[in-house]
Amino acid sequence: MILLRKLALLAFMLAAFALAWPRLAGWQPVYGFRVPDAPVIQSAAPLVEPPVRKRQRQRRSEDIQRVPQGRFETHFVSGKLHTQTHAASLVELKDGRVRAFWFSGSREGAADVTINSAVFDTASSTWGAEQVVASRDSAQRALHRYIAKVGNPVAARAVDGSLWLFYVTVSLGGWAGSSITLMVSHDDGESWDAPRRLVTSPFINISTLVKSPPFFYADGSMGLPVYHEFASKFAEILRLDAQGRVLDKQRLTPGSLGTLQPVVLIGGEREASVLMRYSGAETPRRVIGTASHDGGQSWDAPRKLPLQNPNAALSALVLPDGKLLAALNDQEQGRDSLSLQVSADGGASWRELRRLEEMGGIRNKPLSEAACLDLVGFLVRNSDPRLEQADLDVLDGYVQSARPLVSGAAGCHFEFSYPYLIQAHNGDIHLAYTWNRTFIKHVMFDHVWLRQHLQEHAE
Repeated sequence: MILLRKLALLAFMLAAFALAWPRLAGWQPVYGFRVPDAPVIQSAAPLVEPPVRKRQRQRRSEDIQRVPQGRFETHFVSGKLHTQTHAASLVELKDGRVRAFWFSGSREGAADVTINSAVFDTASSTWGAEQVVASRDSAQRALHRYIAKVGNPVAARAVDGSLWLFYVTVSLGGWAGSSITLMVSHDDGESWDAPRRLVTSPFINISTLVKSPPFFYADGSMGLPVYHEFASKFAEILRLDAQGRVLDKQRLTPGSLGTLQPVVLIGGEREASVLMRYSGAETPRRVIGTASHDGGQSWDAPRKLPLQNPNAALSALVLPDGKLLAALNDQEQGRDSLSLQVSADGGASWRELRRLEEMGGIRNKPLSEAACLDLVGFLVRNSDPRLEQADLDVLDGYVQSARPLVSGAAGCHFEFSYPYLIQAHNGDIHLAYTWNRTFIKHVMFDHVWLRQHLQEHAE
């Protein structure tokens, strides 16, 4: 017993020393947030009056042309058939294109899972071919340690312009045994430096996972939202320097609350809010929120927000006018409905902007396999313009890929989960999410579409 106490004390001292080392070496925390640059939205082209002689017969078309038509598009990002996909993230490239990352393999946690990527060409509205950027083998060789599985990639633009990719590696056990690995690219993801492991704790250094976009403090250091699942579940923020070394970490919630996957929303130099997945059993099951009013030095006591949460990830961002936009499963059970929500009061209240996916009405219904697969085919055709008029054999490849996960003895089981939102510099909003664990789906809408729907829901 005395030996165990000494070992525990030694571990505590090592942890305290490791966390204090940056400050002992001269680094002192500077509180305050760096507010992201506002998007540069191009004004709509001026309306041209039609010639007088044509005005009468063109009156109707003129009225239509006077109403700006916003863009709302959906696509499948991933193209591999008969594989499972999950946990997508997005980042805008320097030329305005958008790069996605996700993990893909025979099943979640399998040894053959890889971190994949593809690029969306905004000019042609098409996704390029997917490529493998990391695997358990590549991580194992670079880290010189056994890697059992990989997952949860999150990309970010660093202060120096390089592209950073964080992802989870597990050497032993389940996701609770995770640590975070970092890769850096200097050519927007065409090639990558060797991966290296973040040291978040000197004792074992496990149970740190990532899911949500990083942000920046006023001094240029990066805030990386993370969470723990070992023994207790709680949300934290890692603070990284320009080389990706951990300077400090800050817990956001107590472990007894059961919070995961925090999303940090910067509202100003001193203001920020956090939305978190709730993994507890206490009802009502709601998104957990907290806020800082002193640049991140302290955080309010966590509280339940009006948004429902079925123990599932969510994503959110701050719009240029200060409104909050969130994508989530706004229900207490299941992930068969995905909603786009907006808040005009900092998250105190929310209203639905659009229902992106809705299959909750058939949950637990005794549908035949044929009826279930017909539904899958209908959803596939309406998810990507390339598949609207696709031949039946092409469509069947997508349907059969989803069949093992969607169709079962108890009927149909649909899942639309793990959303990830970004706003590009031109104002376009991009959303990626898991589509039935079979494909990654992409939704893109511009500022015109968003403005129209915000006005409609405000009336």
